[in-house]
Amino acid sequence: MDQATAAKSKPHLTQLQAKELAQRLYGRVVTDISNLPSYFDQNFLLVDEDGTEFLLKVMNSADSRNPVLLEVQTDAMAFLQQWGLPAQTVLPTAEGQLMSLEEIDCGFGSQTYCVRLMTYLPGTTIARIPASPQLLYHVGKMAATMDKMLQQMASPNLGVLQRDEMMWSLSNTCLLEPYLPVMDGDPLQQVIKAVMEQYKTCVQPKLSSFRKGIIHGDFSDQNIIVKPVDNGGYEVSGILDFALLSINCVVFEVAISIMYMMLENPSPLDVGGAVLAGWESVMPLSQAERDVLYLLMLCRFCQSLVIGRHKASKHPEDSEYYLTTAQSGTRLLKKLWELGKEEVERKWFQDARAYAYKS
Repeated sequence: MDQATAAKSKPHLTQLQAKELAQRLYGRVVTDISNLPSYFDQNFLLVDEDGTEFLLKVMNSADSRNPVLLEVQTDAMAFLQQWGLPAQTVLPTAEGQLMSLEEIDCGFGSQTYCVRLMTYLPGTTIARIPASPQLLYHVGKMAATMDKMLQQMASPNLGVLQRDEMMWSLSNTCLLEPYLPVMDGDPLQQVIKAVMEQYKTCVQPKLSSFRKGIIHGDFSDQNIIVKPVDNGGYEVSGILDFALLSINCVVFEVAISIMYMMLENPSPLDVGGAVLAGWESVMPLSQAERDVLYLLMLCRFCQSLVIGRHKASKHPEDSEYYLTTAQSGTRLLKKLWELGKEEVERKWFQDARAYAYKS
């Protein structure tokens, strides 16, 4: 989905409309409701008369036109949950359906939106807590375990995950080019252009040689829920948002995870080795995959910063959410680019070896 389509298709239900949907479709009497952030969709936290919390997710109208894709995303959550990973569970409607296509007028004409009700996973996002090296190791291990399990998922509709035009895919980094004017006047624009040129030279020609598989595609600090444990630390207790699920290069998942785990960490250079070691304890990377990890991480920074800036310009009322990465990501991208591939990789790979030695 391109950005122009996304801007027109994001739902804007009122809380009253959301409460009425919950009552009509699921028989839930909502006593409390609040909005939760989302890039393309609309999320509501509901509390029913029994005090049970739920997530009501209203998909954007563009993705709602592909119910088979949404069905596969729902199946992936159920598959992971069945095998012990903490994904959300989609709850059936009163008629036993896992999703409902609804005609809703959000103020700019009636459109069709896919509605799902999900279990609410308590805890806090990893973005809000100090992530220890041990927790970062387990984030990497969880990401690899999840993707390894997803390769075992069977469905006649897996072909819909071959999402060749998806803006957020790292294989489509060059799709950012039409949006670069949103960075006009910002010195960071030159860094982003330089990263994209290196991507074209050093990564794009090799994409066909990398391992492919089903990946989550957005294993970010906002999509990982953690809870405290007895030793004073935290553990991963929830995996959110399968909207970017796709068949893609497996190494993308590692790069994406490292990038987002850096955002709120006071020692960002310490992140990569811990996440990489956790990942490779389950699914070791080839030398070729390791060789592109640094550039792929920078590409995800570029995607998040450019798309976030563009979305904020179109929807200033939600700019705080869209510019979340920009708060520390702008500084980090500049610093990591200046340090260069050799220095960053030396740190990551030395740290990863140290973790492997300890285990």
